[in-house]
Amino acid sequence: MEEQKETRQPAARDEAAAVPAACRPGGQHCRISDQETNGKISAASSNDFSDPIYKEIAITNGCINRMTREELRSKLAEFKLETRGVKDVLKKRLKNYYKKQKLMQKESTNGDSCYDYICVVDFEATCEEGNPPEFIHEIIEFPVVLVNTRTLEIEDTFQQYVKPEINPKLSDFCISLTGITQDIVDKADIFPQVLQNVIEWMRQRELGTKYSYSLLTDGSWDMSKFLNIQCRISRIKYPSFAKKWINIRKSYGNFYKVPRKQTKLTIMLENLGMNYDGRPHSGLDDSRNIARIAIRMLQDGCDLRVNERIHGGQLMTVSSSVPLEGAPAPQMPRYRN
Repeated sequence: MEEQKETRQPAARDEAAAVPAACRPGGQHCRISDQETNGKISAASSNDFSDPIYKEIAITNGCINRMTREELRSKLAEFKLETRGVKDVLKKRLKNYYKKQKLMQKESTNGDSCYDYICVVDFEATCEEGNPPEFIHEIIEFPVVLVNTRTLEIEDTFQQYVKPEINPKLSDFCISLTGITQDIVDKADIFPQVLQNVIEWMRQRELGTKYSYSLLTDGSWDMSKFLNIQCRISRIKYPSFAKKWINIRKSYGNFYKVPRKQTKLTIMLENLGMNYDGRPHSGLDDSRNIARIAIRMLQDGCDLRVNERIHGGQLMTVSSSVPLEGAPAPQMPRYRN
């Protein structure tokens, strides 16, 4: 649903230890010795990052910053890491890989993700060309892509279409944009039944009970606007399991240090060296591609965690300092009075 949103607003390898000794393949090397470390950072104040490992990481990061794109790709290939992406992405990938290896050596860190699973959701909704402000959007496709953060693979998918009630006839623009036909939505269930099916699907996978999980979206609109409006239309309360989520645009921008204009779905894929796979504006295909971005970010060392929530119908930011907790076990919300 990116167009609608925009118009409105591996296993660790021991070779990592070689990075500080030779950050730059072929030609000029960036070596770290005890003399260099002591000479450059001997005056460092005593704090949580005064451990020599952090000094070594800092010096190595400086070496990586001076590498060319081809040197970065060569070093990543040496460690059997992904070599696609723009230069800033490659630098971030190599820095995080090396940092992870050094911290694992120090603390036997296992690099686990914040959650066992991530549920990627990207709704498709009714729309008209130009999306006039008075138009009421209703969800017509509810996809979920389940990402296993341990295996870094898409483990399962869910997809059901939804029958709109206020504007049951789809516009020609909506049909062309989403590929969802009038016949498809005419035969679909109304939203409360589809939501119940989603919840049952999640329960069968023991999300929120045996396994921790979080929802993840491409922007704020899916939860704060589309789901919020749909629950009012269907006269049900907002589901508690969807009150917090990961906005991957924020996570991507903060992790790779890029401006907001570079966090659109197709641009994120391009910067990571990937092409869109499937039909744009298909909810399931969009969700799959968002999942691919999430997986690549996890591989690059990003801790994807909840960064947005809805409270009293209002969108709010969740600070990274808030204690980490997964979404609750999904339950069907009550009907409104």
